[in-house]
Amino acid sequence: MTDTAQRNRPEGPGGPGGSAKEPKAAPADRGRTTIADGVVEKIAGLAARDVVGVHAMGSGISRTFGAVRDRVPGGAKSVSRGVKAEVGEVQTALDLEIVVDYGFAIADVARSVRENVISAVERMTGLEVVEVNIAVSDVKLPDEEEDEPEPRLQ
Repeated sequence: MTDTAQRNRPEGPGGPGGSAKEPKAAPADRGRTTIADGVVEKIAGLAARDVVGVHAMGSGISRTFGAVRDRVPGGAKSVSRGVKAEVGEVQTALDLEIVVDYGFAIADVARSVRENVISAVERMTGLEVVEVNIAVSDVKLPDEEEDEPEPRLQ
């Protein structure tokens, strides 16, 4: 080959006669994903309700208002009731308020809720769950009626 032939031949990225393009980023690295607090709250609320021994989520007053809202046409059931999330870029922290059914060991129910919530949130969001604080606001006794108001129409 002559000197001229070598200079005209492409040699690859950045080399003499080659293209100076930077390699493209992987598709997964092109952009940013943000997860809203409400998304994490819904995931955590559903995961907590799946645990045996959890009767309800939230305090008595929030459950009462929720029951009224559920009866209103078009009112959706709030799966995030009793859950508060703080979401950062790579981590999240959660506060849950639960009502435990009578007869269940509260410490065991809280441990199961914590494990289930951490597993579900980390699996579905990819966020690291740094803490799950659980407040047990009540125990549901077998003979107690629900806190739902009586319907006005029958």
